[in-house]
Order: sequence, then structure tokens, then C-alpha cells
Amino acid sequence: MRLLVGLGNPGAAYMRNRHNIGAMAADEIVRRHRFSPWRAKFQGLYSEGLLAGQKLVLLKPETFMNLSGQSVAAACRYLQIEPADLVVLHDDLDLAPGKVRIKQGGGAGGHNGLRSIDAHFGNDYWRIRLGIGHPGHKDLVTPWVLGNFAKSDAQWLDPLLEALAENMAHFLAGDAPLFLTRLAQAGPVDLSKTQDYSGDS
Repeated sequence: MRLLVGLGNPGAAYMRNRHNIGAMAADEIVRRHRFSPWRAKFQGLYSEGLLAGQKLVLLKPETFMNLSGQSVAAACRYLQIEPADLVVLHDDLDLAPGKVRIKQGGGAGGHNGLRSIDAHFGNDYWRIRLGIGHPGHKDLVTPWVLGNFAKSDAQWLDPLLEALAENMAHFLAGDAPLFLTRLAQAGPVDLSKTQDYSGDS
């Protein structure tokens, strides 16, 4: 069994925020693979199904980002999840929009959701880092991550979420390189040279 966590803030007001790209990815996996409807448990919403021949539980913490670890730790205790079987999908300011990186363990990189998970569960889990770009100055970070994706972002965001859901089985089967290759083939655009960081449109 694996636990896949999509980080974000709860409620309709945050649904399209850049900070919620992890939760958006979890929604797309549930939709594409026809997992069970989202249900309330573990201080969050969870869904389950089979993927890559194994049971997969998805979790969207409802604790708000800074307390994500409470929800994740509760689910891990109940499901008896080991660190190597926990995968966290989250936004990453240090990656250009549409770029994806995978790592196991390491620091939180300033991400409050990861920092909370580290405090409650340790840090030896998998992270799928989904690039949202950086606004260019640290004072703009909070309104940037809590702002909605721009309409123009759909050109890379929609293909990315679809490819991620379609190819997640490769990652779960232990083939992270193939997973990343398939994401690249889907054509998410690197907008690092053209993205307008002045605000949403």
C-alpha cells in the first residue's frame, strides 16, 4: 500500500491557488482512475483504488497547509505507512512552471507543508515537486502562492496534471525516470523565460 498526499489549503476559495497544485494533481488522479469518492477522514479527505497493481490511498489534508503534518501523520499511523511508501505532491517555487522533480528525503526548502510533515513524521519520504515559478522577490511570495493560476497557465498546467495522473503508475512501480520522461513528452511548457510575474490575468 502507498499513501499519496496532495498538499493544498481546503475550501473553494483556495481551489485554484498555485499553492494547491498538489491537491489539484490528486483530484486528477482520482478522476482519471475512477477511485472512490473523496471521504472525510484523517483530518482531511481521502480516496482509494488500485494502481500499478497495488492499493493506493490519496489524501488531501484539510488542516490548512501549515498543519499538514497532523493529517498526514494520522493517516500514516492508521494505515501503517512507512516513509518509503509516502509520496507527497507539492508546489515548488524554485522550479519553472511545468517542471517536475522527484526526491526522497532532504529539507523542506521553506515549504510550510513539508516542514509540518517533517515535524510529525520525519523527512525520509518521497516528494514530487511541481514547479510554479517564483514571483521574483521574496516579499511577493505569499500573494504569489495564494493567488490563482492565470488563464495562460492552462497551456502547461492542464497537460502536466493529465500526464501526471496518466503515468503515475510508472512511478509507483519504481520507474521514476520513465515517469519523468512521459511527463516531458506530454509537452508541459517551460515558461521560465516568458512568464509574467506581475500578477494573474
